[in-house]
Parts: sequence; structure tokens; C-alpha cells
Amino acid sequence: MSSNSRKPPEAAESPVRRDGEDMPDESAFDEVEAALELEPVEEVGDAAPEGSLRQGVDVIKAHLEHAPAGPGVYRMIAANGEVLYVGKARGIKKRVASYARGVGHTNRIARMISLTASMIFVSTETETEALLLEANYIKQMKPRYNVLLRDDKSFPYILLTGGHASPQLTKHRGARNIKGDYFGPFANVGAVNRTLAALQRAFLIRTCSDSYFENRTRPCLLWQIKRCAGPCTGEISADGYTELVGEVRDFLSGKSRDVRDRLAVEMNAAAETLEFEHAARLRDRIAALSAIQGSQGINPRIVEEADVFAVCEEAGQFAIEVFFFRTFQNWGNRAYYPRADRSLEPGEVLDAFLAQFYSDKPAPRLVLLSHEVETRALLAEALSLRAGHKVEVAVPQRGERRELVDHAAQNGRETLSRKLADAASQEKLLGALSDAFGLDRKIRRVEVYDNSHIMGTHAVGAMIVAGAGGLMKPHYRTFNIKGMNITPGDDFGMMREVLRRRFSRLLKDEGAREPDAAQTEAPPAEPDAFPSRPDLVLIDGGKGQYDAAKLILDELGVAGVSLVSIAKGVDRDAGRETFFVEGKEPFRLAPRDPALYFAQRLRDEAHRFAIGTHRARRKKDFVKSPLEEIAGVGPARKRALLNAFGTAKAISRAGLADLEKVPGVNASTAKLVYDFFHEKG
Repeated sequence: MSSNSRKPPEAAESPVRRDGEDMPDESAFDEVEAALELEPVEEVGDAAPEGSLRQGVDVIKAHLEHAPAGPGVYRMIAANGEVLYVGKARGIKKRVASYARGVGHTNRIARMISLTASMIFVSTETETEALLLEANYIKQMKPRYNVLLRDDKSFPYILLTGGHASPQLTKHRGARNIKGDYFGPFANVGAVNRTLAALQRAFLIRTCSDSYFENRTRPCLLWQIKRCAGPCTGEISADGYTELVGEVRDFLSGKSRDVRDRLAVEMNAAAETLEFEHAARLRDRIAALSAIQGSQGINPRIVEEADVFAVCEEAGQFAIEVFFFRTFQNWGNRAYYPRADRSLEPGEVLDAFLAQFYSDKPAPRLVLLSHEVETRALLAEALSLRAGHKVEVAVPQRGERRELVDHAAQNGRETLSRKLADAASQEKLLGALSDAFGLDRKIRRVEVYDNSHIMGTHAVGAMIVAGAGGLMKPHYRTFNIKGMNITPGDDFGMMREVLRRRFSRLLKDEGAREPDAAQTEAPPAEPDAFPSRPDLVLIDGGKGQYDAAKLILDELGVAGVSLVSIAKGVDRDAGRETFFVEGKEPFRLAPRDPALYFAQRLRDEAHRFAIGTHRARRKKDFVKSPLEEIAGVGPARKRALLNAFGTAKAISRAGLADLEKVPGVNASTAKLVYDFFHEKG
């Protein structure tokens, strides 16, 4: 397998000018621009017009003489500073020269060249470093002409904590800054929760926090229902608990058969000595272990640890299905839908996806792929360097490895088919909504707003977003209502604040364009890109809420955004909602109109999201410790006080002399804490 750097789709076919070779004549540029429907080139002095293919080629030629000959990363920049494309090469100068031809490119690359106003080069010591740097740049800058990983959320792990006499078993996501053993990754939190619940039944390891553990005086409910061994109150000896910890560590490390065999031996021995209650507990633990393994579907026989990637394409859309196998067990799967140009081959999409995927995730010892990728050897070298051990990247042709890849590919095809079907249904609903409200354009983004509070306290605003892909939860936003001049319970004032903050930020992000220029949103850079500006704003409320929202949109000069308010029916009956739209009298939709059901669903989702956010904020305030209100007392001293007295209530009752005896708390801090509680009392 060659280790040549991955090239853009056309780079392999694009000839590079050699010394003495003529560049294409002017008519070649005109033919390409005509095919791309670009503006024709008109000579103005020595400069080509902005946005033309010839101008882009001239820019690239100007930068070519400064391009380094060795490995590195290059960026193609538009006139407005947007990063169009990030690429890497073993030889940057040779790669950039392929763009300077101006002909022989696909439409996508020719458009990219025509938009290029400048280039930036970064040299690296090796091509491996260039691969890693390219992946980081793509994730940070999200260039429109690169394949983009849409969802790069970190994976959850199971953590068996260390540094404690009675380790805790818990789920963990994010940086591994807690001492202990990490097992994973799991595809999603649901898989972790199911596994943790089964592990509790099988090994009786505690899942409570250290602070909860330290303050127990009697066993909790988990001990009573046989989900914990009760180390907090000495229900199990230290040696006995250590043995349980060793068993769960062995099980999660791939020694599940050994653990089950040991438990079976113990169960039989207990039965022979007539200790039937103990034997029954061991039987239940063995059954729990069987449930863990039985619920994981396809489990490999010879592949101990691997990530399996399968890419599939349908109707110009790509899906990449990823399966995680650890300790001979299937730990779940996840589908990704990268943003990629339709002209790319599946192998090219997978190639660009892999480096981004592993830019912030540890790699297993084996990575299995459904398609050959050009940078396979280079990727294996980069992953091995980062992991500190050899990582094999393979495209299996037969045997169990191939079966795993085929299984992932089948799941990927089914997942993509469902997604396309859902998208088609969603498009119809958006079209029905547009027709129902009399809009003269296609709806691509809907924003729905609602407020939640109790007599004005803990007031929050919520925004949910929907599009052709359904509910777009990464775009949801919450707003803590903080207007000082809003009367508690003033829903209209709250809505005005939320909309003012949302659309002020939007206009700022769009470059504070003038109202006349904002009549309609400029087409997004990519046809498939999700727009940031809504086509429709849906408000939960009646005429008053509509007028409050309209006032803010007019005040900010936001045009090209349709506003609709949905008021609940008489007696709050669903199906009798009244809609308020500019230029129309208030109206209702037919009881069985799909647009009505869709509007109800969007409103209910906004209501659910607003209430959930409000309850979370209220709960946080309810459980807030009084210690957090004491200015001048840092986290370390607060922890020392809690460790010494157990609760904030006990601290409030402590005398000054007792406070001064706490390790790490000096006399001035003790006086500060004592005065705080006694002045409040």
C-alpha cells in the first residue's frame, strides 16, 4: 500500500506543469467557466475579476513560488477570510501546482479554485504530523469543501475509580483526569447504563459518590435490594470487597469466562455444604453476567479489540456505521452522516472521516474498514504513534473480520434508508406548514420559542429548532431571563428579551448586514448546509405574544423571517388552536390537517424543553449549599469543612473554636464562616 498523501478527488488526474511545458491557453479557462456558469472573464489591467476561475489560478500561481517543497498542510482562503479547504501533502509545492493548471478539475474543485483569494502553508517534519494537523484544522475551521464529521461528541466509558479503599463503578465522559481503570468506549450512554445496571447485580460494586459514601451511617436501599455489597457501613469486609473489585476488573478486561467459572465453582461448593442462600446469590450473579453478554448481539470469537467502519451511499448521501468491540464483546454501534460532496467516492469519504474521528479518541489495536483508503498505511502509523502501541488498519476479505465489516455495512444501509425516508417525510411536513401559513418560499429552518417560570422565579426562555433532518437538538438554545426591568410573570417582556438576544446575535454573526440586504438570506455555502437564519419563527402564545415578537423583529430590522403565533384552543383543547400570521385574520386549521399536527408537535417540544430547563435551574438552586454564598472561602477550604462536619447544617451549628480546629482552615476563615451563619440567623 502506497503511503502517498490523500489528494483531492481530481488531484491524481490533474497534470502538473513541468519545466518548459506550456500552460493552457485562454480559451480553456473560458470553456471551464462556461460549464460552471461562472461570470465571464474580462480583462481589467493585469487583474482578473473577483470570483473567476482565472483569478483563482492567478492567486495560486502567486503563492506557488512560496510553497514549501516538503510535507505539510495548506489552506485555501476566500476573500472574506473563510477557509474553503484544508489539505495535506507529502510535497506541498507539487500538490499546489496541480491546482494552477485551471483545467481538468471537477466542478466542485473548479468552484473552490475560483473562490480562492489567498493560501496559507504550514510545514511539518513528517507526513504523519501533516495528517494529524489536517484533521485538527478541519474540525476547528469546518471548511465547506472538506468532508466534515458532523457529530464529534466524546464517547462514554465505564470507570472503576482508584485511590480509594472501596472503589466506585460509574460512567465517565470527557478527559481522563480521574485516577482509575477506564473501560470502553461504548456507543452511547444507554449502553453504559444498561451494562452498569447488570454489573451492579453481578458484582455488587458501589455506584454512589465518595461524599455520599463517607456520610452513610446505615446501608442504603441498593444494599437492601442486593445491588451493592454495603462497604460504606462494613456489611462486607475490606478483603471481600477487594475480591469483588478484582472480579469486575477481570470481567471488563476480557476474562469473563474465568470469572463465571470461579463463581460456578463457588456456587457448587456452597450447595454441597448446604449454604443454599449463598449459593442462590451466586446463581443470581452468574445469571446477571449471562445477561450482559447475551444482550450484546453479535460477539466476535477471535477479534478481541477492534473498531469496525463501513461506509455506504444512497441518493447522494453518505453514512458511516461504526461498531466497537472490546474484550470479545460488542459494546454498541453508532451511525455518522458526514457532510461530503456527492461527487466523492465512498472510499474517499471514509478516508477523510477516519483522521477526524480519531483526532481526539484513542484507537484500538485493530481498525477494520469496508473500503480501501489511500492513506491506510499513513493512518496506521499516525494512530500507532499516538497510542503508543501498534495499530493495524485493515480491509478484510474473508473470515470473521469480513463478517464483522459486512454486518456493519448492512446496519449502515438500513440506517441510511431510514434517515432518507424520515427526511422525505419531514420535507413534506415543512411544505405543508409553508402552504398552511401562506409562505412564498421553502422552509429549511423553523425556530420555536417558549418561556417557563413559577411566578416569575427561575425564568428561562427556550428555543428549539427543526429542519429537513427533524428536530435539530444540537441547535437548541436556552436563555436565562435576566432583564432587570421585567415584572415577574411578564411573559411578553420575557419573549421580547429572548428574541432580542437571539436575533441581535444572529445579525452580529452575519456581519451586521443592513436591513435591506437582509430581506432574504443568502444561499448557504453548501446546498446541504443547515442555515443559521430561520425561515419561520413559531411563538407559543396568542395575539399578545405575536405583537411582542413582531415589535422586536421590526426594531432590529430583521426581515425575510415569517412570524406565526399559535394560541391554545378553548379549554386548551388540542386541535382547536388559533394561528396569528401577518396579513391574515386569525384562523384555525382543519382538525386532521398534517400541518396542524406538525405545529402541535413543535410547540409541545418547545414546551417540554422549556419546562425541563426551568426545573433543572430550580433544582440547582434548591440544592445549592450555603457555603457557596460565603465570599472569600475557596473550594479547598469548603471541602475541608464538609469533610470535618459532614453537612452545611452541621457547619452552621459549629462553634468558632471547632471551626478553627479544621485542618487547612485558619482563624480568619473560621471567623468569616462563623459570622456568616450567625449574622444570617
